Amino acid sequence: MPNPTAAMLVIGDEILSGRTRDSNMHHLAKELTKAGIDLREARVVADDAAAIGAAVKELSGAHDHLFTSGGIGPTHDDITADTVAAALGRSIDVRADARALLEAHYARTGGELNAARLRMARIPEDATLIDNPISAAPGFTLDNVHVLAGVPAIFEAMLASVLPTLTGGAPLMSQSIQIFRGEGEIAGPLRDLAGRFPDLSFGSYPFQRDGAFCANVVVRGSDAARLDAAVAELHRLFPE
Repeated sequence: MPNPTAAMLVIGDEILSGRTRDSNMHHLAKELTKAGIDLREARVVADDAAAIGAAVKELSGAHDHLFTSGGIGPTHDDITADTVAAALGRSIDVRADARALLEAHYARTGGELNAARLRMARIPEDATLIDNPISAAPGFTLDNVHVLAGVPAIFEAMLASVLPTLTGGAPLMSQSIQIFRGEGEIAGPLRDLAGRFPDLSFGSYPFQRDGAFCANVVVRGSDAARLDAAVAELHRLFPE
């Protein structure tokens, strides 16, 4: 049975402008690989309701899970929660359980739960809260869409609370070998080997060393024995 699939939607003008470098997709990919969920697609959109809504509908319909990052803070351009609710046909308002989390947090830290901060308690109907142990403002899961913060430390903490609730498949393993020949020289044998191991994926990633063209060949799969066999064959075909 194939592994569940996932997509990621990164939301924010700051990513598209180059002001902020996204690290959340890299972290998500690593964690999903360990969980046996295949990340198949990633997309970045601006803080635009139409663009976010269209992407949510398309990606949540095409995959078992959609993870979003960004746009759930207290400012006017944090529109992710409202847009996801609209895309999935739900109403949204300040919810008592989310408000209670914020009230407790600001009582503990001495801050004020003002109108701007209260926006972070706006949760779509039927959604399940995602714990935020860092700044209390929760994310949420609605249908198969998991809405997480954009700040990397908070994104990672939220993801850690979501993943144990999801059913994964077989974790994806990988092995790599450096081949000190150009890709044009190894392409034919590598194609033939991939045909003999259709259950594995083979990737070739070129690099240069001392002016010579070389390649890192990475083999991925969920069967350790098959992976070992394929890598052994690579060593036979391309001895150091």
